[in-house]
Amino acid sequence: MALTKDQIVKSVRTKCDLSKKTSFQAVESIMNIIKRTLASGEDVLITGFGKFCVREKTERIGRNPQTGAKMSLRPRRVVTFKWSRTLRDKMNGKR
Repeated sequence: MALTKDQIVKSVRTKCDLSKKTSFQAVESIMNIIKRTLASGEDVLITGFGKFCVREKTERIGRNPQTGAKMSLRPRRVVTFKWSRTLRDKMNGKR
């Protein structure tokens, strides 16, 4: 099961002893900062967690999975995530 924004708000509310409205505003503000930064083409580094990177994909030839016909895929930007060594070690039980 995926962690939802509502669950994050509840966790912030509990751990920081904030009102529901204040917790929601804090989480929403952080999410907006991350979205704006990524939209501007900059990476987002969260120490101890990982780095969200904006990557440019060039135009390429792909295939329609239903028909098998070749098609041109336009250039686009995608977000990738590279986890930190700290998170990787914690996930693998090393720390």
